[in-house]
Amino acid sequence: MSACVPADAAEPAHTERAHPPHSPPPGRPRRFRVEGADLPAAVAVFLIALPLSLGIALASGAPLQAGLVAAAVGGIVAGRLGGSALQVSGPAAGLTVVTADLIHQYGWRTTCAVTVLAGLAQLALGCLRVARAALAVTPAIVHGMLAGIGVTIAVAQVHIVLGGEPQSSVPDNLRALPGQLARLDPATLAVSVLTLAVLLLWPRLPGRAGHLARKAPAALVAVAGATAVAAAAGLVLPVVDLPSWRSHALAGLPEGPVLGLVAAVLTTALVCSVQSLLGATAVDKLAAARPGAGHAVRSDLDREMLGQGAANVVSGTLGGLPVAGVAVRSTANVQAGAVSRNATMLHGALILAAALLLVPLLELIPLASLAALVMAVGVRMVSLHHIRTVTRHREVLVYAVTALGVTSLGVLEGVGLGIAVAVGVALHRLTRTRIIHAEENGVHHVHVRGQLTFLAVPRLSRALHLVPQGADAVVALDGSFMDHAAYETLQDWQTTHTAHGGTVKITGRRTGVRIAEPGALSGPTPSGVPSTGDCRCRPWTAWRNHQCDRPSPAPDTGARPDETPENGQAGPGTDRASSAPARSRTPSSRQLVRGLSTFQRRTAPLVRGELARLAREGQRPSQLFLTCADSRVVTSMITSSGPGDLFVVRNVGNLVPPPGAESGDDSVAAAIEYAVDVLAVRSITVCGHSGCGAMQALLDSRPGSPAVTPLGRWLRHGGPSLERLRDPGAPAPRLAGRAPADDAERLSLTNVVQQLEHLRAHESVARALKDGSLELHGVYFHVGEAQAYLLAEQEETRVFDRVRDVDLAV
Repeated sequence: MSACVPADAAEPAHTERAHPPHSPPPGRPRRFRVEGADLPAAVAVFLIALPLSLGIALASGAPLQAGLVAAAVGGIVAGRLGGSALQVSGPAAGLTVVTADLIHQYGWRTTCAVTVLAGLAQLALGCLRVARAALAVTPAIVHGMLAGIGVTIAVAQVHIVLGGEPQSSVPDNLRALPGQLARLDPATLAVSVLTLAVLLLWPRLPGRAGHLARKAPAALVAVAGATAVAAAAGLVLPVVDLPSWRSHALAGLPEGPVLGLVAAVLTTALVCSVQSLLGATAVDKLAAARPGAGHAVRSDLDREMLGQGAANVVSGTLGGLPVAGVAVRSTANVQAGAVSRNATMLHGALILAAALLLVPLLELIPLASLAALVMAVGVRMVSLHHIRTVTRHREVLVYAVTALGVTSLGVLEGVGLGIAVAVGVALHRLTRTRIIHAEENGVHHVHVRGQLTFLAVPRLSRALHLVPQGADAVVALDGSFMDHAAYETLQDWQTTHTAHGGTVKITGRRTGVRIAEPGALSGPTPSGVPSTGDCRCRPWTAWRNHQCDRPSPAPDTGARPDETPENGQAGPGTDRASSAPARSRTPSSRQLVRGLSTFQRRTAPLVRGELARLAREGQRPSQLFLTCADSRVVTSMITSSGPGDLFVVRNVGNLVPPPGAESGDDSVAAAIEYAVDVLAVRSITVCGHSGCGAMQALLDSRPGSPAVTPLGRWLRHGGPSLERLRDPGAPAPRLAGRAPADDAERLSLTNVVQQLEHLRAHESVARALKDGSLELHGVYFHVGEAQAYLLAEQEETRVFDRVRDVDLAV
């Protein structure tokens, strides 16, 4: 049994665990040391977990202390013993339906015993080191299960929000809903609506004050605000009831039919394990994407299974809810900057302290507020992103059957139906998949023959992990289909392997191209040209065209799957011929050389003819496009243009100095004159964008302060935009459908309007406008939304309308 002990030292060389920053090296005794970022992260997670733990206990029909016990145990036990240093465990909304059904059938003490037995089952699975087999469950089943649970939670909590009691199933709750609406309690409904309103609006508070306010968790603010309003108004409502800990019910001997108890144990262990293991992999991705992460983060899934099992044994013994990894708290932990497992453990200690010391305050919380909070969580479990993902991967049938099965029959039955449908779909696609690993001359080859579905993920994962870190690898894909689970496994392994200095070459159906999600490369492009299987792709859309099946005229020298030709940014490795000299250069020069090399090998043969024509005939652009120097604004991409289409001027803040301005820089004025008088462009566009650093610098500047740097002197041309923003009599530009998010976005919109006025003051522009040979346009590009807005001038105000396909008529 020694292999079951999740020791920190003496791990094999192929372990998947990556030590987080500031953690002691293997073999050295660990001490509990809270790093600088761990304490605020623990406090942030604690503030989120406290109301959610009470709400989940309420939705489960369990004693409210059970939620606090599970949260404390999940933080301390699972945080200390688990294999994911940054995942936060506790009572999860995904277990609410399972727990509620157990309590209804067997009572609370037997439910606690089932939790203990489920934990023991997880410990056994962890000792058998089969955690990776959980990855064979297609994400469509997991997402469908969570969606069905979310619907079940939301429908049940509606009755509490209206002042009544929920029924035992979704059909019963729906049948009883009309009668509940007829006898709703106005006070309970008001508190619930207030809670939901704060949950919805708090993350959207505008301005700098809103940015500071959003640091407080919306769940805590909503529950605390509703509690304060109910107390101030003197409303008589059911509130949290936390009896003395002396009367707290602990686990008892299980009582009930053996087969029913076995099914309950398996269901609880299944939901806890799958949710925790998938959550651990998601947390790894979040942590690796943080700025300055520096290395790939890998969780030890078998150790995570052991940690979750131990937490469930302790939680069930102490009379707590089942424990699993929780996405909301884990995300908050990573985003708050946690660097070690001590943040998770400290959050559990804070929950324990609150359960012992803050009982009088907790007993002021109305149950209606907690019900509204849990109902919002249930609604969010039905993720539109997940629906779009499974649809793209042709697994929407599996998702829908699982969700409907969970809502109408139960979790175990719904998951069983989903698995049956998934197997049927896979068998329909699948004849036979063979995965072979071999080593030749120091190069590791992984050959996949057949279709890659979730059933092949365990074998694929084992074969990929036979490739040592830092080695050269070739993955040959001899098949025509790859589902979501296989895609994520291969993509994650590729990212991790290259981060450790290895190289990966993907060969097969699309030799040497980036791994792409199924369906992402098929169908027409925005220009109407097919992007896969048809090489009539426009040559300048290199970021899309390099994924065509068309063989390049240049010989394939082993281009890596993570090369992206358009922006010149390649992945962490190259082919063997060029990797050795590249490693001796600085990272920036290596990136530049890789980009140039990729262009010469992949893109130049496709655009050479077009560029030769332009070289002979000269440039005749139809537009002058003036935008910011921000690297996220890719003019050719957002305008679907190519060589010869745009005459582009970029500067900090997309500023147009008016004629006669003392700037010492006439480059913008010269470009305008050349574009209008020599090139005879037909339109000039000023394009601003979200998150503009120049606009933020203008907002932060002090009025009248001297500009002593070149940047400060340049930004003085943005002064009129700032004055226009602060002028109460000036019409404020806005986005169609919503107000600007903050002052920086409001200034970016105002700046576009102001720079268009500066343009009209230039002699060449004024003359062309008078002749009717020139048009001026204002555009705002929201980077995060990937959405362009076109300025439409109206009588009283200026509105930036969202650009859609139907706008082509304009």
